[in-house]
Amino acid sequence: MSESIVEQLQAATRAKQFLQQLASEAKIGILNAIAAALIEQEKAILEANKLDLDRMDDEDPKKDRLLLNSDRLLGLSESVRQIATLADPTDQLLLKKVLPNGLEIEKITVPLGVVGVIYESRPNVTIDVAALCIQSGNVCLLRGGSDALYTNEALLKVIYAVLEARSIPKEIVQLLPVDRKHVSELLEATRYVDIIIPRGSQSLIDFVRANAKVPVIETGAGVCHTYVDETADLDMAAKIVANAKISRPSVCNSLDTVLVDRSVAGTFLTKLIPYFEEAGVEVFADPVAFELMQHQHFANLAAAEEADFGREFLDLKCSVKTVDGLDEALSHIERYSSKHSECIVSSDEVHIERFLNVVDAAAVYVNASTRFTDGGEFGLGAEIGISTQKLHARGPFALEKLVTEKWVVRGNGQIR
Repeated sequence: MSESIVEQLQAATRAKQFLQQLASEAKIGILNAIAAALIEQEKAILEANKLDLDRMDDEDPKKDRLLLNSDRLLGLSESVRQIATLADPTDQLLLKKVLPNGLEIEKITVPLGVVGVIYESRPNVTIDVAALCIQSGNVCLLRGGSDALYTNEALLKVIYAVLEARSIPKEIVQLLPVDRKHVSELLEATRYVDIIIPRGSQSLIDFVRANAKVPVIETGAGVCHTYVDETADLDMAAKIVANAKISRPSVCNSLDTVLVDRSVAGTFLTKLIPYFEEAGVEVFADPVAFELMQHQHFANLAAAEEADFGREFLDLKCSVKTVDGLDEALSHIERYSSKHSECIVSSDEVHIERFLNVVDAAAVYVNASTRFTDGGEFGLGAEIGISTQKLHARGPFALEKLVTEKWVVRGNGQIR
């Protein structure tokens, strides 16, 4: 095992110059070839994925994130094809003017450069990031988790075959060793790496933020709330909450806490319970909700503790809290939200507008499931993650945000 990744970092710097001169047509050709190869190499990829799955505990909520199957592989392939249809975000003219002294000034978009992504258990990130970076002219350094080692290696093999067939340096996409000692080396590689993007648990994000010398864009953990207002259509509210929790509980835009107005809590929970019972959702309820759900003979129930609020469950589990009106709901969200995705179910336009204006999150919903916070669903193509910070990118961190700006100044001898 290598003692250092410096050679890979140096190779990324060299590859950056090549990639940034590659024509859009060539990048589109690469992506379409990768999309086709993913389907052609399905057997090898799924065999590698099974090796990873067999090493993970069946009870680990990350297992669903790790899983690839024919449908998911087809979805990955289609995602890459969709990215190929999106406009190249580089070399876009943002501003052009001539100063009184005759200087011609332009502001254009350019690739970020070398992008390092640290992620856990999700092999789809390997393909999504590689495709997004190729299309935007960025070299990517991928540091996946050991849980997905065999799958990631199989996916890189597919990408490298495509690049080799086109005489493209494979160093434009690199998979870094999983040995943890190399993470610190990556985080401190200011000479070679332009930006670091962590995608995973809150502990991973906190570690990267605390230790990185390279600039960081956080794609944050999702602690997502849905507030059921006293004026809500309760049948609709139950469907929205059920979808947000059940449709895919292991992802960051799934629901973690239901806030329900005390005046409608009994009726709402009665409507919600059949959905939760069918899916096997475990509920951690505050005293009022606990009593109401116990009265309805909901069995998979526990008394909520403080730690159950502000908790990203990533599983068929959630907390339920009754509140006395919108003000208390807003206060709870302000305290516990990770600023990812928040929802209000209501028919009161005053309440809705106040919720939209006050809640500080990357995505704020009215009468819809938080599960839509996704680059593909928003029409942006695949994403690197959901950014919960406020600088450069917020929300789905997709192709359009993988660029920065450059000022181009043309003169004919002006001096200051």
